[in-house]
Amino acid sequence: MSAIIEVREALRSAHYPFSRATAEPPWMKWIIISITVAFMGVMFLLPLVLVFIEAFRKGWEGYMATFNDRATMNAVWLTLKVAAISVPLNTFFGIAAAWCVARFKFKGRRLLTVLIELPLWVSPIISGLIFVLLFGSKGLVGPWFKEHDIKIIFALPGIVLSTIFVTFPFVARVLTPQMEAQGQAEEEAAMTLGANGWQMFWRVTLPKIKWGLLYGIILCNARSMGEFGAVSVVSGHIRNKTNTMPLHIEVLYNEYQFVPAFAVASVLAMLALLTLVLKSFISDKR
Repeated sequence: MSAIIEVREALRSAHYPFSRATAEPPWMKWIIISITVAFMGVMFLLPLVLVFIEAFRKGWEGYMATFNDRATMNAVWLTLKVAAISVPLNTFFGIAAAWCVARFKFKGRRLLTVLIELPLWVSPIISGLIFVLLFGSKGLVGPWFKEHDIKIIFALPGIVLSTIFVTFPFVARVLTPQMEAQGQAEEEAAMTLGANGWQMFWRVTLPKIKWGLLYGIILCNARSMGEFGAVSVVSGHIRNKTNTMPLHIEVLYNEYQFVPAFAVASVLAMLALLTLVLKSFISDKR
């Protein structure tokens, strides 16, 4: 302690600006802030504004006319259907995976953690190709499904499987560090008081992780609705059947139907904005 006091006094006697040792000059701070704001404006805000400008180029009537189209509504409902299937499944898997990694010590635990995060590092195109090689007509198990008249690729099951694959890390990787940080003392106390496994989970564990769980679900839902690469490979781009909203936007744009394309894109943009708002709100609660 005396050594620290001696160093401090020596710095002060040398007129060293001790109080501003880690502070940047005001002009440097404003330059960095200006660069950051300008970059965000050009790369994020400007494209977002242009999406809505193009979507309403023909007015409100032109915007709403987009959603009177059968193909557009089919893409919207298919996107919602895929999210309604994949998000609950990934929520269940995420809780189970986080519980396994955070509560148990076993050989291969690190490998399991790597495998959980693998879809984040694999290209979505490769993810879709994996399912084509597995369930395609000439894939590993595809001929068996074809003999039994079960269609996976170019149908809803393939889209759901590819979406589940690319989105399943989100809930698990949010909950795992949170559960590790919280420890398991309260769960052990509940067990000693006679609580069974379900009672311990619903009354002790879930209230502690509810905001982190909701955070992961929101991220998973946003990614499932906006996924393009993996779904593009397994869907076959069949209009009125296997086109989700991102794929339908590409089709409309390639057909030079710019207002309908941007109108559908505006729906995904509003979903992204809503996700950011909810994400910020939940981050304050965690």
